[in-house]
Order: sequence, then C-alpha cells, then structure tokens
Amino acid sequence: QAQFRESGGGLVQAGGSLRLSCGASRVAYTRILSTSAMAWYRRAPGSQREFVASISRGGATNYRDSVKGRFTISRDNADNTVYLQLDNLMPEDTAVYYCNYVGGTIWGQGTQVTVSS
Repeated sequence: QAQFRESGGGLVQAGGSLRLSCGASRVAYTRILSTSAMAWYRRAPGSQREFVASISRGGATNYRDSVKGRFTISRDNADNTVYLQLDNLMPEDTAVYYCNYVGGTIWGQGTQVTVSS
C-alpha cells in the first residue's frame, strides 16, 4: 500500500508555477513522513524515475542540477506535509511527480505535471 499521497499537479504554460504537496496516505504513516528524509522524484514518458529534490529531517536540501534555482522543496513537520514549489517550469519538466522517504520502495500514484510550450 502506498504510504504517501501526492497532489497539486496540473497543466501550465512554460514559465508558470505549481505547488505540489505530499501527505501520508494513512495516519499510521505520518510518523514516517515527519521523522524521515523525504524526496521528490519524477518519471517522464518513456523514461526511468529520477531524483528531483530531497530534504532532511532538519531541513537540509539537495536538488538535481536541472531544477536548481527553479524548484524549492520544503516541509512542515507539524502539518506532516512536504512541498515542492515549481517555478519557471519548462516543457522538459513534464512528468508524473512522486514523493517518498529516502530509500523508500513503495510508490503512490503520483501527480501529473504537464508543461506546454
């Protein structure tokens, strides 16, 4: 069973913005979310899932080079939510976006982000 649920995707034009949210799919998983390093990943059509950004329990962040300066990962441990702010979106950002704790292997359905040129 998927442990996390993603939302916030949509269709935007190049240069636009979206804010993705990640929450626990069940109350039992909120502790995992609030105590673990969390990450966002994405899978473009015909490609493998790839790392996008991560955030440690203490707030240290890491990004793949292609999104640095455009995407921002954050977390609200009190609200048990992890966010990914996507700014200045490009068509190559089109993908299904997933969240998971770092090292997690069970995946949810993700949220579709489509960027038109």
